[in-house]
Amino acid sequence: MTPDAPRRIGVIGGTGFVGRVLCRRLRADGHRLVVVTRHARRHDDLDDGDNLRLLEGNASDAHFLEHAFTGCDTAINLAGILNERGNSGREFRSVHVELPRVLGRVAKSLGVRRVLHMSALGARAGGAPSRYLRSKGEGGNALQVELGGAVGWTIFRPSVIFGPGDDFTRRFARLLRLAPGVFPLACPDARFAPAYVEDVAEAFARSLDNDRVDRQRLALCGPEEYSLREIVALVGDITGHRRRILPLSDRMAKLQATLMERFPGKPFSRDNYLSLQIDSVCKSGSGDREGFAELGIRPQAMPGLVRGYLGTRDQG
Repeated sequence: MTPDAPRRIGVIGGTGFVGRVLCRRLRADGHRLVVVTRHARRHDDLDDGDNLRLLEGNASDAHFLEHAFTGCDTAINLAGILNERGNSGREFRSVHVELPRVLGRVAKSLGVRRVLHMSALGARAGGAPSRYLRSKGEGGNALQVELGGAVGWTIFRPSVIFGPGDDFTRRFARLLRLAPGVFPLACPDARFAPAYVEDVAEAFARSLDNDRVDRQRLALCGPEEYSLREIVALVGDITGHRRRILPLSDRMAKLQATLMERFPGKPFSRDNYLSLQIDSVCKSGSGDREGFAELGIRPQAMPGLVRGYLGTRDQG
């Protein structure tokens, strides 16, 4: 499905895992992209000066964003963090709440036709267990308030996203390789419906001119559900690093999170632990539409795809 005419699209988060795949998909349809980033030199492989142009700056700065997105008829926000450097909640609010609020104001002032925004399953401004999920929910609400009835929007709420270059399956592959026979796992029964990154990008691409998904929240779930224990076991089987998985009690899971959030890169944090207290799967009655079905996309299953990119140079 391609739009009637090429668009000029402003993208926040276009240099990340999902962003690179989506930008490639949009360029294949002939769209012209402006991708804002704090570090243009790190991503100059993306900039061809024609269909994709990188602009360096802070997307939370309304003046910069207005300059960058002038002439765009669509805006896409993929910005997100799983952890913050401290524990104050400020970074979560800055990236997940204030940035969407600024984007909403700028998009409305520029007369943008539609905004596509990345959220997450389980995101709720009130009642979600973690700062990550609460800030994601609040950011989606802030965006809608700023846009009002003047600009169309679609909010995507995926389960965990996997694919070549992800930080999900590859992280477990690295940890399993280093584990000495036993792999202690927090929250082993947490459930996911992993969505393939190419399918997520396709959902965004098909939403540009689809009025059926205007002002809708779309849940994006893969075709199969897995517990975290099953995903780790799958990664171990595929990479040849099979380990005995040791399920941690709730108390030990909290202790593991408290210790590991002090490691460089925060491989696991107390906020991650809190996010895992609710399942990341599509549920009837949630108020979300099933996005892949709504957009005519048949989501791809995890095992064969992961087997295709893990166990080789992508193990990291």
